[in-house]
Amino acid sequence: MKYGVATYIGCRRLLADRVSAARQRSGRQYGSRGGSRRERAADHGNMSINRAGSTHGITVNQILSKNTGLAAKIQTLTGTPAQKACSGFKNLGQGVAAAHVSKNLGISLACVQADVTGHSPAKGSGCPAGAGTKSLSLGRTIQTLSPKADSKLESKKATKQADADINDSETHS
Repeated sequence: MKYGVATYIGCRRLLADRVSAARQRSGRQYGSRGGSRRERAADHGNMSINRAGSTHGITVNQILSKNTGLAAKIQTLTGTPAQKACSGFKNLGQGVAAAHVSKNLGISLACVQADVTGHSPAKGSGCPAGAGTKSLSLGRTIQTLSPKADSKLESKKATKQADADINDSETHS
């Protein structure tokens, strides 16, 4: 059976309408890929949290207080209480990825946190001048704080580690 161009266009429009409706329900615009790679990675990290249960509307601190295994993992990585280590980030996945970057590259978490969130670091944190003046992607933060590191590789590695930590904590909690 042959289909004409009109049928093909009609099917494409139907598919586009369904995708648009699904994206609107999830709060995303049609045709939007979610911004930068970091934002898509952060969205991915956030999706892995939401997949396990109804965590919509729950703050990062509430998730960490319920998920003590993940909180302990973050504290081990950073040497800082998990709630403090993950404060200011858009979602838990972004905070855990930043903790991994800090540990993997030996960069101060305060400096990574300042650059990713765009909040000024605490005085005496030893961060370079200009840290936290604007929000940067995780890759750009790595370029700024550790210029000799392969920022793309390290960012991807930290995001995978964060996803694994979050997924492991969901299956064990």
